[in-house]
Amino acid sequence: MTEFTHISNDRARMVDIGGKGEVYREALASGRILLRPETLKAIHEGTVVKGNVLATARVAATLAVKETPRLIPMCHPIPISSVDIEFLESESAVEAVVRVRSHGRTGVEMEAITGVSIALLTIWDMVKSAEKDSAGQYPVTCISDIRVLEKKKGGPDE
Repeated sequence: MTEFTHISNDRARMVDIGGKGEVYREALASGRILLRPETLKAIHEGTVVKGNVLATARVAATLAVKETPRLIPMCHPIPISSVDIEFLESESAVEAVVRVRSHGRTGVEMEAITGVSIALLTIWDMVKSAEKDSAGQYPVTCISDIRVLEKKKGGPDE
């Protein structure tokens, strides 16, 4: 087991981006949630008790992208020009992929990984009754591999 030590650092500040120019920015992020095969089947067939899991997760991810500066204190509010959310299925997991685009002074990677995180948490919430074992635990359910896959700054015409 990894040992952790206490970190004491009470400084926090928002970085000044006022001198940066506005350019096209894009970020792609992904993450996955491991689920029971029966739960994946229910998602695919649309029989989850709480309703359409992926549609709800898509809306939640979009809202999370737009609310990132309110959730992460040192993130700047930026103009979001588009959010694309895709879900991929495997035999044991759902992968959420979020692409965020903006034209601004700072990147959109935090917005993309926030969107992924909230999409996956929403999926968990929607299916948690199906994922619990007889003791009320989640032996299979696990969110993992949340990461930024790609960042772009500037476009061919900039």
